[in-house]
Amino acid sequence: MSLNEGYHNKIEPGAGSAGDDQASGSGTARSSAAGDAPTSSKELHQQILNETTYLKPSKQAYFSDEKVLIPDDERTNIGFSFRKLWAFTGPGFLMSIAYLDPGNIESDLQSGAAAKYKILWVLLWATVLGLLMQRLAARLGVVTGLHLAEMCYRQYKRLPRWILWIMIEIAIIGSDMQEVIGTAIAIYLLSNKAVPLWGGVLITIFDTFTFLFLDKYGLRKLEFLFGFLITVMAVTFGYQYIVSAPNQGEVMEGMFIPWCSNCNSDVLLQAVGVVGAVIMPHNLYLHSALVKSRDVDRRQPKKVSEANFYFFIEASIALFVSFIINLFVVAVFAHGMYGKTNRDVLDVCANKSMYEDAKMSFTDKHNLTDIINADLYKGGLFLGCTFGAAAMYIWGVGILAAGQSSTMTGTYAGQFSMEGFLNLQWPRWCRVLVTRCIAIIPTFCLAMFSQMEDLTNMNDILNAVMSLQLPFAAIPTIAFTSSAAIMGEFVNGIGNKIVSILLTILVIGVNLYFVVAQVETLSIKGGMLALVCIFAALYLLFNLYLVIHMAACMGNKRLMNSRWVQRYVLPSQNSFSIKNANSTYASDVTLVVGDKTNTAKGLDTVSEKVAQ
Repeated sequence: MSLNEGYHNKIEPGAGSAGDDQASGSGTARSSAAGDAPTSSKELHQQILNETTYLKPSKQAYFSDEKVLIPDDERTNIGFSFRKLWAFTGPGFLMSIAYLDPGNIESDLQSGAAAKYKILWVLLWATVLGLLMQRLAARLGVVTGLHLAEMCYRQYKRLPRWILWIMIEIAIIGSDMQEVIGTAIAIYLLSNKAVPLWGGVLITIFDTFTFLFLDKYGLRKLEFLFGFLITVMAVTFGYQYIVSAPNQGEVMEGMFIPWCSNCNSDVLLQAVGVVGAVIMPHNLYLHSALVKSRDVDRRQPKKVSEANFYFFIEASIALFVSFIINLFVVAVFAHGMYGKTNRDVLDVCANKSMYEDAKMSFTDKHNLTDIINADLYKGGLFLGCTFGAAAMYIWGVGILAAGQSSTMTGTYAGQFSMEGFLNLQWPRWCRVLVTRCIAIIPTFCLAMFSQMEDLTNMNDILNAVMSLQLPFAAIPTIAFTSSAAIMGEFVNGIGNKIVSILLTILVIGVNLYFVVAQVETLSIKGGMLALVCIFAALYLLFNLYLVIHMAACMGNKRLMNSRWVQRYVLPSQNSFSIKNANSTYASDVTLVVGDKTNTAKGLDTVSEKVAQ
């Protein structure tokens, strides 16, 4: 039996059928335009309820209550429609927020302070690589109607599936910790130290609930909120860029000339850190799910191609905006902090209101002659000393917007992950409470009993942790989008496969280098070193397992015919096949029952007609 032949026959309580008796018709539209009609009311009811997931539609996250309708323009001479682009706009910008979280912002300012403009090209190409991976994730969601975690549920055995879920949860929690740290520092700055760091950490529990409740007002309004927060970041960091007025020629040179002259190992490590901070594993899971919020009729290849096209344009614009914002941060601190010692900054802060704070922060053991070890808090103090207190507060507003927006998207990523991998859903408040508490406990302890430096230094460790998880998103994404059984006519071509694999190897290799460098700085010895070595061996073996699965998905006959691979790697016959994919996503649903034709707006109305 070929790979991925068939679909799950199991029907969860309250969920629609996903078995082979489901109405045929796929994202590749191999059937007729309307597909074969169900032969009974029961089959029709199952088809209506099924949203290519075992969860009830009313229980799904983010797009559970509504989908955005796509305007239908029948004029064949229209090659591009701004109305359609506007309808598809939203998921890409939510995805791009992960490129603007406090961890990324800190990585930006550190790279500017350490290397000036010399590694701006690394930021540029890391963003381009991220776009290529996000494109694959979005295509998976559009073509199959399943997001990445749901597809993992169908394509991996139980044990590897659980390992994947745990790894992605670790990545989400690590990202959440960075967002907590960033938000706490922003509140500390904006309150003029009236709210201590530990207080800011606790505040992040409650403000996240407040913002998540806003999705009750509608999907588009929620997307506008995220758009507003991105605008706040663009305005605040753009203001810093204009005020600092960096040399535009040097900025352009650093962005487009891929070279770093006279760069030491610290700068190289900083460049690697930029790549690790930009490309986040859970973001692929997030984007593949967000695209399901658009009303795409997958029975028609033209509609699927159109959705892929507009989602790619939207993601390109969103990541371009995120790159510009990151560029602002790098350039500001490259211009102001590069080559500066702690003494230089204190001299600038003399006779300023924040001098005492700067005196406590810009310290070292060598009579203030060390180069600045930049972080979010020191960045705010530096801007306040150089350009006035207003610049410091504007910086704080930008960091607060970054922390809040990325917190919300991280929560959605966790919700999709749990729904897909475990086929279960917690109430959103419960999900937020658990993950936020896991992130807050160690962060709160550091904020209560340690200094600011301990909080900010934690970012490097968290970036290393998230870098380790990247293969667990990249490899499944390439595997599924390269499988003809899953993607049909939208499967990756040979060129796409080669480029995706090479880029993934490059990014993973770079991230592993960063992880090894971080482990070396910890000076681990004895029993702990032995545990690290054991973990490294298991980590590499699991990656090998995923690579074997990926090669089989790509059609390697030798692996597919191997008895060992069939038994331990390949999914059972009850896995996803594009020919059995749900195709009924269009808002206008026309179904034939006996001699009667029922046309209705949305699934609920049709379900009521069937029930009658």
